[in-house]
Amino acid sequence: MSLNLPAGIEINAPIHPGFEQILSTEALALVARLHRAFEPQRKALLAARVARQARIDAGEMPDFLPDTQFIRDGQWHIAPLPKALECRRTEITGPVERKMIINALNSGADSYMTDFEDSNSPNWFNQIQGQINLFDAIRRTISFKNEAGKEYRLNDKTATLQVRPRGWHLDEKHVRVDGQRVSGGIFDFALFMFHNAKEQIARGAGPFFYLPKMESHLEARLWNDIFCMAQDELGLPRGTIKATVLIETILAAFEMEEILFELREHSAGLNAGRWDYIFSCIKKFKSNKDFCLANRGSITMTVPFMRSYALSLVKACHKRGAPAIGGMAALIPIKNDPAANEKALAGVRADKTRDATDGFDGGWVAHPGLVPIAHEEFVKVLGDRPNQWDKQRPDVNFTAADLLNFQPEQPITEAGLRNNINVGIHYLGSWLAGNGCVPIHNLMEDAATAEISRSQVWQWVRSPKGVLDDGRKVDAALVRGLIPEELAKVKATVIAQGEDTASYDQAAGIFEQMSLSEEYPEFLTLPLYEAMA
Repeated sequence: MSLNLPAGIEINAPIHPGFEQILSTEALALVARLHRAFEPQRKALLAARVARQARIDAGEMPDFLPDTQFIRDGQWHIAPLPKALECRRTEITGPVERKMIINALNSGADSYMTDFEDSNSPNWFNQIQGQINLFDAIRRTISFKNEAGKEYRLNDKTATLQVRPRGWHLDEKHVRVDGQRVSGGIFDFALFMFHNAKEQIARGAGPFFYLPKMESHLEARLWNDIFCMAQDELGLPRGTIKATVLIETILAAFEMEEILFELREHSAGLNAGRWDYIFSCIKKFKSNKDFCLANRGSITMTVPFMRSYALSLVKACHKRGAPAIGGMAALIPIKNDPAANEKALAGVRADKTRDATDGFDGGWVAHPGLVPIAHEEFVKVLGDRPNQWDKQRPDVNFTAADLLNFQPEQPITEAGLRNNINVGIHYLGSWLAGNGCVPIHNLMEDAATAEISRSQVWQWVRSPKGVLDDGRKVDAALVRGLIPEELAKVKATVIAQGEDTASYDQAAGIFEQMSLSEEYPEFLTLPLYEAMA
């Protein structure tokens, strides 16, 4: 099937039935206009990331920006929120897969963040079919029938839809404008806006977005500029779009108020993206010989640097009249083990109890079965109130040193090392097979948790502190020896689930290469994306 492409646009990918509806001439023209206006700015910001990393590698430590002190000291608030975003006690997230969209919208959560990014394997089919799925969901025509003949349709009452486009570092390699690849984020955003913004406005809720992986307020400014131009192009009032920013990098944690300020006309608050945040800390300080974090399971929200981050986010948001949304509880229900299931549910309950008590206005869960628990814990604190912005947290005054207090450093164990290898291989294999959201060891894993796994192994090998509790140094030989053993375990699990193991040998090779290479690959999804069709 051929498309009528605007001048300067090339698409190097199959056009499956229905894709022409999304890849219309007018929608692609909006993609092209946004690309031409903002691609130089995106490239400059990505270059600034590289330069900042070089300074950190040379010993520079992050701090609050003196040039933006006036923003932190100023008296300002974000613009008022639409009614659909006033109450967000429970939010659920998942990829843009058809059945997932229906189940999440029906879950009873206040909000559903549908994901073109970390929980989605961004092959061409997934990205465009995901746009079709959302087009149908917004118009309430979406349905799905499984192999057993069970049909899924939307309930009368559904969660408020929010959309996460890809981060600034990701391209859409199948689409070029004037010979340049298009930003994946601009591509996802523009197609969704063109097809759905006016429909959502007519239905009273949207368009709402989640913005990932930002490292500075200047990157938020770029999104704000894009929002303004897109609204102008589509004839919508400025401020129609609302967006929540995931604070999931250590550098963004030093600029939370500045990020809210840049997006203040379009802001819907901040979210504590805890898993990517841990990954960011490892990535940014990977070359620092004094930096070394313990097993991933020991890095909870109660350790010093995570506690400082979370409470600072609540204070920044409430100071500016903005929602503060807690991060993901990755635990999921365990159907075949009542004792383990009770322990998992208790873990989710404790997580949400802490968030609500700290002042968060809501929090994320990974599974529909956890929505009632999360909702119950927030209701205990909030009652009938949609938020607790009155909880201003004047007691929270963390310094740069608090945000950088990376503890604990121990334990590092063989079990922890094996878990990182196992999770990394399992997730990468699923991602290569087209699934970006994978239950592994009773946790819902996405790209963020896989990034922690391979980054910890890379850093443990290089850090003098990367020593197991039995005295062995984590080194390349130890990692190479464990990879085949963990690969065999992963394959056995996948076979037991009735799935194909074809991608897992490749995944093990990629994990070994990325964990042991001399140069640290910034995102594992970048080389993976280049390798996929």
